[in-house]
Amino acid sequence: MMSTSPIATMFDCISPNYDRLNHLLSFNIDKVWRRKTAREASRQSPKLILDLATGTGDLAVLLAKQNPQAQIIGMDISEKMLAIGKEKIKKQNIGNQVIIQDGDAAALPFENDTFDAVTCAFGIRNFEDLGKGLSEISRVTKPNGKICILEFSMPRKFPVKQVYRCYFKHILPRIGRMVSKDAGAYTYLPESVERFPKPNAFQQMLARHGLLKCKTQTLSFGIAMLYCAIKA
Repeated sequence: MMSTSPIATMFDCISPNYDRLNHLLSFNIDKVWRRKTAREASRQSPKLILDLATGTGDLAVLLAKQNPQAQIIGMDISEKMLAIGKEKIKKQNIGNQVIIQDGDAAALPFENDTFDAVTCAFGIRNFEDLGKGLSEISRVTKPNGKICILEFSMPRKFPVKQVYRCYFKHILPRIGRMVSKDAGAYTYLPESVERFPKPNAFQQMLARHGLLKCKTQTLSFGIAMLYCAIKA
């Protein structure tokens, strides 16, 4: 059953313009970040990959290209985002490799120790219960399986911090509102990024859920962070 949470409703509303706005507002850098995430997740030649908060399926498609031997399951709570993702999979002719389905990260419908790798791009900050989501990620990952989480961050060094904060809090929401016609979604974005745990705190959360040896990559002067960990 599809989620009726406010987050799902918000992403349903902005789904028609989601990809275009992502690329526009990030100056296409989001494509580079996703490719790096796919490469990191592929280093151990996984056979079964779970892509959480898959949205319109961009990362799932990249994972399929990087891992022709693998089966990828993309999961999200937004029905309309998934519908766009399914069309992408169909056009790419990889429907035999990538399965798109609805599901909540707080209650994953998989057995323990199922996946060789779990990925999540720009979605983990939207989890209603971050601790429960990490617990579920750990549960369904095989021992020595890899976790790759790509998420926005706030730069901490001058002058990038000051310039980006101005863009992120004032310019980005205005452009988002004009294009998506959604008054709240692109105000929610900077607020959710600021609420998300700082890198050191998030690494500690990963460790508490058995996701160890975390390597953190700072991307584009700290605009985004890539966390890669191994399940104990």
